[in-house]
Amino acid sequence: MSLFQIDAGKEWRGGQRQSLFLAKELKRRGLPFFFIVQPESPLHQKACEAELPVLPFKMRNEFDLPAILRLAWAMKRKKCLLAHFHDAHSAAVGSVAASLAKVPFRIITRRVDFPLKKNYFSRRKYMKNVDAIIAISEGVKKVLVEGGIDPENIEVISSGIDFSSFEEDSLALTSKDYLHREFSFAVDDYLVGIVAHLADHKGHQYLIQATKILKQQAPKIKTIIVGEGPLSMDLDRQAKELDVEDIVFFLGFRKDIPKILSSLDLFVLSSYLEGMGSSILDAMASRLPVVATKVGGIPEVVIHGETGLLVPPRNPSALARAILMLYSDKTLASRLGQKGYELVHRKFSAEAMADKVVRLYEKVGLRKWIKIYEKA
Repeated sequence: MSLFQIDAGKEWRGGQRQSLFLAKELKRRGLPFFFIVQPESPLHQKACEAELPVLPFKMRNEFDLPAILRLAWAMKRKKCLLAHFHDAHSAAVGSVAASLAKVPFRIITRRVDFPLKKNYFSRRKYMKNVDAIIAISEGVKKVLVEGGIDPENIEVISSGIDFSSFEEDSLALTSKDYLHREFSFAVDDYLVGIVAHLADHKGHQYLIQATKILKQQAPKIKTIIVGEGPLSMDLDRQAKELDVEDIVFFLGFRKDIPKILSSLDLFVLSSYLEGMGSSILDAMASRLPVVATKVGGIPEVVIHGETGLLVPPRNPSALARAILMLYSDKTLASRLGQKGYELVHRKFSAEAMADKVVRLYEKVGLRKWIKIYEKA
């Protein structure tokens, strides 16, 4: 018997990192599972590097019949007891395959706070033959309930992070001036950074508008944008039109996120829709003060005045004021950074996330089936 962890993500984003964390924890605990990923994706590469039991399956779209049939056959052959779908794409393909293979238990993780679509296919993923839905925040759960999902079927399990990459002994010694050296910043330049996919709901456009305000009041502030996505050219054009291209730096996709975070002075997340924002957890693990928008699950991590500052979404003026407040008050910024660091270590470890997921597996009945198969 085995568990199937299925993630159809082709990119390396927060969701893929969470499914990798969980897979690593399942391996460490000795649980039998297979990790279904897109072949040659970043997740596939990292899973192989971690020596996880990977089964690469190409899933072209949500109606990929060959993928469904191949996956159903694999589920039967590997005696799949529980299938855990980590994104909407894998849920669409995997749920049909699980039905064909008669997989007893099915769980879906929902990471975004977008309203559920009202079409048949969307509702089928979240309402038919699903034993539980994992929402990564209370904000995501609220949206699911508003979409017609029974709250009894929803389990809130927050994202987790692996702290080791943020706590290497050499990191603190080598990374504080990491970006200063790369871009020849002055010693007193103040670096405000965001790490997020360049998509509309992440609100980069409002951060760039806020940068226009900051340039007039505190020209030493530089805006660092890390990530890639469909809005790359639009955001670059906006920075030129607002005459802030000299203080906005687009770094694209980077693999050195811990070092980049260590060299920032402040972290920003400007989303107007957000399940939780796992990049905030990374920033807090780096002891960075955080300014974020009051949307989705963010207020469950960023407690205003305690672990960061919250501002209304789509409000460049409020965003600029909060950044200026922490730029001017280094004592407050340091206190918020320390409190955020303490919070993520207390509540948001990868181990704690995996514990809750495994308990959910047992709750939906997996323990009973494991005993049956062990006796067979």
